[in-house]
Amino acid sequence: MQHPSRFLDPTTAPHIVSLVAIAGLSALTMNIFLPSLPAMASDLGVSYDRVQILVSGYIAMTALVQLVIGPLSDRYGRRPVMIGALLILIAASLVCIFATSIEVLTLARMVQTSVVAGLVLSRAIIRDMVPMEEAASMIGYVTMGMTLIPMVGPTIGGLLSDAFGWRSNFTAILVAAIVVLILVYRDLGETNRQKSGSFSEQFRAWPRLLASPRFWGYTMAGTFTSGAFFAFLGGAPFVGGTLMGLTPSMLGLQFMFIASGYIAGNYLSGRFAKRAGIEMMMLAGGLVALVGAAIPIFFLLQGFVSSVAFFVPQVIVGFGNGLSLPSTNAGIVSVRPELAGSASGLGGAITMGGGAFLSWLASRILTVETGAMPLLLVMLACCVLALVAVMVLRFAPGEKR
Repeated sequence: MQHPSRFLDPTTAPHIVSLVAIAGLSALTMNIFLPSLPAMASDLGVSYDRVQILVSGYIAMTALVQLVIGPLSDRYGRRPVMIGALLILIAASLVCIFATSIEVLTLARMVQTSVVAGLVLSRAIIRDMVPMEEAASMIGYVTMGMTLIPMVGPTIGGLLSDAFGWRSNFTAILVAAIVVLILVYRDLGETNRQKSGSFSEQFRAWPRLLASPRFWGYTMAGTFTSGAFFAFLGGAPFVGGTLMGLTPSMLGLQFMFIASGYIAGNYLSGRFAKRAGIEMMMLAGGLVALVGAAIPIFFLLQGFVSSVAFFVPQVIVGFGNGLSLPSTNAGIVSVRPELAGSASGLGGAITMGGGAFLSWLASRILTVETGAMPLLLVMLACCVLALVAVMVLRFAPGEKR
């Protein structure tokens, strides 16, 4: 247990504001430019499929980066790893701003994935500070605050794109990264008091995690729960921009539905996870998300084809995800508390790897002829599989800590 944190005191555990900032910057970097994808494809002279690699490829690369971030932080500490990741993000964002080809932009975009350290380390830091049930509650509050940042990200990105062009999105990331770096330097005290003996020791710990049925249960629940969201990220720009003809700024506004539901779910998770238990929160969240995924399918089958029928029900999907994901993340880092960083990185890598595939799949199966139905079916399948993982987890052997 850490000493109480004092804001802007780097000798104590970080304030919740700093945890929100590092996690929020990671989410903002992923989604701020989504409404600009059609404009980017046109400006760079490539197809939408080609420019969509900036989303699915980014998610895939974050999976690989997380494999390293967790063990690095267990070996060298949370603070130096986070500062280094932010410096890399700043350099990569500068390259994105001035890129003139899809190849250079893609390469720089992949380097930007260093910012995923914010997601990995915010969870590990919380687990350093508090026990599992309390960690689920605190992760819920941090995620709720974090979501305020990327919730308006696509909206701001769409407005910036309309006013100044798509490159202004990466300028916004650059400015945000500099601000967060200053905050981290001044406030993020080290919480890892039991550093591992060597970097390779962390990788040797993976078999213990991978052999745990409970680790797989939490990870698969998280993978499919967030998979619905990642599929939405991959397909929604095409649905809104190409099928429905929305401008970047209007398309950006539509992303607020799923994000606002997510923040409401996070709030309730923060309030009730400690009391109800993480498995009950995962089950409730999965059922709510399933209902949310089914509603737009019903509307589409009834002939209601509009942005309202497609985007508004996503608030329910987001709400279910917000209820469930803080608990799945708390479970992942609590299977082996002494390996919280490695577990957060490995679990996050698996989750992001699945998300990358689903994002890519959603973008590939959508055409003008098929409409939005393939995307909605993928999201529905993810919700069903998330519930299956939760039910399997309830019967998985192993101590519940």
